[in-house]
Order: sequence, then C-alpha cells, then structure tokens
Amino acid sequence: HRGVDPTGETVYKKTTSSTLKAAIQLGITHTVGSLNQKPERDVLLQDFEVVESIFFPCEGSNLTPGHHYGDFRFKTYAPIAFRYFREMFGIRPDDYMYSLCNEPLIELSSSGASGSLFYLSSDDEFIVKTVQHKEAEFLQKLLPGYFMNLNQNKRTLLPKFYGLYCVQAAGKNIRIVVMNNLLPSSVRMHVKFDLKGSTHKRRANPKEREKAVPTFKDLDFMQDMSDGLFLEADTHNAVCKTIQRDCLLLQSFKIMDYSLLVGIHNLDQACREQNTEAAAEGAMRPQVQKSLYSTAIEAIQTETGGVEPVDQTGGIPARNSKGERLLVYIGIIDILQSYRFEHKPFLPTQDTVSVHRPSFYAERFQKFMSNVVFKKVPGKVYFILFSHPGIQSGRPDLLLQSLPHSGSAVNTPTTPTFLSLTPTIHTLSHSQDTSMSEGEGGSETPSRHHDSSTPQRLDGAFHLGLIIKSK
Repeated sequence: HRGVDPTGETVYKKTTSSTLKAAIQLGITHTVGSLNQKPERDVLLQDFEVVESIFFPCEGSNLTPGHHYGDFRFKTYAPIAFRYFREMFGIRPDDYMYSLCNEPLIELSSSGASGSLFYLSSDDEFIVKTVQHKEAEFLQKLLPGYFMNLNQNKRTLLPKFYGLYCVQAAGKNIRIVVMNNLLPSSVRMHVKFDLKGSTHKRRANPKEREKAVPTFKDLDFMQDMSDGLFLEADTHNAVCKTIQRDCLLLQSFKIMDYSLLVGIHNLDQACREQNTEAAAEGAMRPQVQKSLYSTAIEAIQTETGGVEPVDQTGGIPARNSKGERLLVYIGIIDILQSYRFEHKPFLPTQDTVSVHRPSFYAERFQKFMSNVVFKKVPGKVYFILFSHPGIQSGRPDLLLQSLPHSGSAVNTPTTPTFLSLTPTIHTLSHSQDTSMSEGEGGSETPSRHHDSSTPQRLDGAFHLGLIIKSK
C-alpha cells in the first residue's frame, strides 16, 4: 500500500501523506469537539460497536470546514469507549486535540515489516499508525476485554489505544490507531531492539542496518549483548511480573507474534559524547509526558509503590556488562495479530519460529525476556579494597569488576557485579582474615574477624572489589 510519488512524497493507498495528515487532523478535531457536547456516562456494551461517520467535502458544509484536499469521509470507532480510555490515562479532550491537531504531524521514516505509516505528534506524546483492515477489526472485537483489563490494571506494558479511526479517500479505506509513544524523541536511543524470543530469521537485514539507529532483533541481541541488561532485584521482579501478567492477557485473547520494543539510552556514552555530564543532560531536554502510566517505569510500578523513577523521561535504570549506566525504554508492540486470522504456517516441531500457538508463544516470550534480556543483580553488594597492580584509576560508579578467583570475594563469569554509586568501603589490614564463611543459601560472606590497623600497601593502586550477599 505504501509508495512514493514523483515529487518524493509518501503515498499510502493512493493518498499522499500530507493529505492523510490533514484528513486525520480535521477528523479528530471534529469528532473530539462533537463528543464534548455529549454528557459523560458509564460505558455500555453497545458503545464498543458504535461507528460515527462524517463527510468532509472540499467546499465545506454546515458541520465541516472547507479544505484544499479531496473529498473524504472520516469514521470514528467506539467514541464513547475511547473517551473513557483517554480519561483513565489522564488525557483531557482539549489536550488530546491540541497534541494531535495544533501542529503538523511528524512522519517517521520507520515503516516496520507491515509497511504501515507512522506519525508522531509534535509534543512527542502520541503515535498515529495505519493498520490493516483485519487488525482494526480485531481491535474492535478486543475492546470490551481491553476495557475490562484496563479497569483492573492500568500499569501495563501493552499498547495504550486512545482512538481508532478510518479515512475514506480515493476509493480506499485507511484505518489508523492512536497510541502512546514508547520512545521519547528527546532522548537519544543508542540502540534499539525488537524482540520476540524467537531465533528463526531474527536478525536485522542489511537495509535496516544502514539506518542511523537500526532496530536489531533477537539474534543480534544475543550476539551483541550476550550478558543481557542488569537490573536491581526489585526492578527485575517488577519487569518480569508485568510481562507475565501482560502475556497471560494476550494468551487469553489468542494473540501472538507480538514483540518487546527495547530502546536503550547509554548515559555514560552520552556523557562521553558531550564531554561533560551536564552537557549530556542538557542535550536530552527531557519532556514530561502528560498521560498517566505511559512510560516504562510507570508501567512496572505497583499501586503500593515499587520502582521509583530516576529521570523525567520514564526510563528504567539498568547497567550493561561494562557497568555503564543505562536508561531502558520498553513496551509490548504489535498485539493486533490474532492466531485465528494469522496466515503464516504453524510448524509445531520448530521451537525457534516466531508464529506458534499463543500459549507456547507467551511462555517462550516470558522466558526469553526474564532470563536472556533482563538479568538480576544478585543480592546486596558489599565493598572492600584490595591491591591489584595495573588497575587504572576511574570512577568506581562506572566500573564493572571481575573479581580474582583466589581473592577475598567470589564471583562467577556469568553474573557480573557492579559498584554502586555510593559504595561503603572497608579497608583490609595486614592481619585481616579474608577467609570466607558460608552464609545462608550457600552464598559466601567475609569473616567478621578483623582489626583496624593500617591498610596493607602493595605494588600498584588499591583495587575496588566487592562481595555479594544474597538477600
């Protein structure tokens, strides 16, 4: 459906991108305005099946303004239900209309495998995406269950759908959905991944790799970030719990072939690129999103507390295998693929293919995210100083330590440990007993027996080491 006309403008179903953007803005302005005239009430079952339609002739009408584009018709699906969804996420009608209609929509270059068009609102709040007929139809059927789930749990990594519309122009139906924006454009994504938990042909193609910031896939992640992303225990538990809950819902609707979109901002790399941390933070220009529960950090919080946000953009704090500080932005995407209308072949003997029965897909997805992508920094971290020749000076909060096998700490190659930003440092003396005693759960802790004499001085700089004690 997607192409380019002789002037270089994107064309979708015989309609130019500029015409489509104008039609979307005219239509949403009208439908949100007319909806404000209707009194608020509870959502009824029949509200999910309502479709409102309005004709926009070029010359205008009693209900619509004149415009310089071809005649078109604009349809709004389940307007009362979507108004309720928006209110649940704290989006007021005037804010919604202002975000989408006050400034031109920004066309994004990424079209994905489906060839869909993506637009971004000028305030970075919303994504507008074209969807296929069967996807729009499936979303309509999904709405009552989606409504029920949101009432029970607003904190989810699933897409937040704020509106479903259709532009009828040039004899074609162009269906669009308005969703939350997962990756704030004010924050530079140093690397992006689209992960399914599958390895069958799950590698970014050469064309994708030519982009400034390619979207890599599962095999790329396993190759380039084989150690995974390290999260504090509470954060890891919250992420895994949220993914598990969302997968259970998707499985119940027989949905599959969804992905986890992962955007990674490397704070330390940004500091190096900008020379100073202050410059890096200034370059980010964080813009607080207006809608509620729309960021990654909000999605994994519990109602009673949970993970506290560390920045205004809603990134989840993490570390890579080098110990560098990261902000990770995640969300589950492409959920409008139903097992019932999926045409790809079902191969029960190939566990690596992307398309499987929903229960198998959900289980594999959860395992991959919980065990391969996100790793838990185990236990509490205790720090000591011991000497090691050749250690280079540097910021301890950025340093990943690989402890010696025969030293005063125990570590495994597969479980890197990190120095915290505010470590408690203990010095070892000449007579200090650095032997290890077996603690609960088989973890090793330093012996309590030591004295307070002058720390031992050996050749080379003092080396920061650490010991992990399981909780």
